[in-house]
Amino acid sequence: MKKLSKRMATLSQKIEDRIYPPQEALEIIKENAVAKFDETIEAHIRLGIDPKYTDQQLRTTVALPNGTGQTVRIAVITSGENVSKAKAAGADLYGEEDLVEEINKGNMDFDLLISTPDMMPKVAKLGRVLGPRGLMPNPKAGTVTNDIANAIKEFKAGKLEFRADKAGIVHVRFGKASFTATALFENLKTLQESIDKNKPSGAKGKYWRTLYLSSTMGPSIQVDISDLQDYQAEG
Repeated sequence: MKKLSKRMATLSQKIEDRIYPPQEALEIIKENAVAKFDETIEAHIRLGIDPKYTDQQLRTTVALPNGTGQTVRIAVITSGENVSKAKAAGADLYGEEDLVEEINKGNMDFDLLISTPDMMPKVAKLGRVLGPRGLMPNPKAGTVTNDIANAIKEFKAGKLEFRADKAGIVHVRFGKASFTATALFENLKTLQESIDKNKPSGAKGKYWRTLYLSSTMGPSIQVDISDLQDYQAEG
């Protein structure tokens, strides 16, 4: 068993062996985020699905009301006048077949790749380099679109893609330690609603199994899923 560092052991002492209401968990996570940088706050959700079946896969996007607090580098593969549109909309990298070649050579200085439908046959050839990094554009994720300007705007503002991994677990960053607990809760609630709304048709039995929250360098806290789902904003 891996021995906890002194720092982690000290932080873990603040967490009781129980399932926490989400607001209380977020307060503790913020308190425990003592690194010298602004730690990312993450949700780790185990769902009752088996993604090896096509009707039990979860892959979608969510627009967090308070953003993620992270700068997203966006690359756009498109053609013709859409290249200049991508540049004007704030894409960090943009191009046609020249960018396809650069990526094929291993130049991957971006966090998100958007493509117009007409370029997808060429982008598909990059599956070997994009696939392992989860960067292949997909219509379900909003990253294959003709509306390049709007897609860039949304993803820069905090829209993000998430999916369940092979074990049926969703790992999502939903803010920074510098966010208020209220802002983090609003983002988490929006994420929960998105996961419920996009429940795979083939999901059987209990859909939500466990929910843990953590910061980049802090210990995780288990959260009461029912408490989160039952919360209704006032007014």
